[in-house]
Amino acid sequence: QVLLKRMLDFFISLVLIVLLSPLFLITVLLIKLASPGPVFFVQKRLGLNKRRISVYKLRTMVPDAEKKQAELEHLNEVNGAAFKIKNDPRITLTGRFLRKTSIDELPQLFNVLKGDMSLVGPRPLPVRDFEGFDQDWHRRRFSVRPGITCLWQISGRSDISFDRWMELDMEYIDNWSLVLDLMILAKTI
Repeated sequence: QVLLKRMLDFFISLVLIVLLSPLFLITVLLIKLASPGPVFFVQKRLGLNKRRISVYKLRTMVPDAEKKQAELEHLNEVNGAAFKIKNDPRITLTGRFLRKTSIDELPQLFNVLKGDMSLVGPRPLPVRDFEGFDQDWHRRRFSVRPGITCLWQISGRSDISFDRWMELDMEYIDNWSLVLDLMILAKTI
């Protein structure tokens, strides 16, 4: 099943990249026209077995957003290791739309094609978030390849507490099957 999952990841991501290339092009132009800076945001995150991977996203924030995060720590709305602000002042107008529609996540199809990620699996966490883990059971999420979508995303996303998010990741790991992956993909769409 693991080999079949990898084959499906490869072929589905390849087909989606080709089919969605016009959307990629339009989005790239919108980002370039809307704000200065790079089109893509590349961030080091932890993948399978805590290996550092470069995760690709379309840029939704001002160019120096990561440097400005320290100034905004007091506004963090999530308990636990994650960092989330509902109305993050670093997000651009175009970025709000891209995030709401999850179009900003589409470049992760290249991560899937490359083998760093899967279509379905626990979301890859930034190194900063991992360093905030204070419970060993949270680290179990690194025993599988991270994914573009997961139980957390189809269960409420940012409205879910950090601990519930981690519990959903463990539920996915404990109950993984190709049928579960297909169900999550269908609900994501």
